[in-house]
Amino acid sequence: MPLKIRMRRMGRKRNAFYRLVVADSTEPRDGRFIEELGYYNPTTEPATVKIDEEKALKWLKDGAIPSDTVKSLLKKEGIMAKFYEQK
Repeated sequence: MPLKIRMRRMGRKRNAFYRLVVADSTEPRDGRFIEELGYYNPTTEPATVKIDEEKALKWLKDGAIPSDTVKSLLKKEGIMAKFYEQK
């Protein structure tokens, strides 16, 4: 059961925001997930990003693989740097 940290689309048409979730890689994008880590709202100026650092580090340590977009968000928040320091 490979786990992924990815974004789940929410909101209405042309006004989307995303929740960062940990999900099984076989589940659909907006399907069942294990835990919610935070959210990302690109429609605000500047874009709003809120991620629970402790949960994200826990899941990264347990082997969850972030998607490319989530990985860039984690780098901007400094979470990936802390993860590499702990390794």
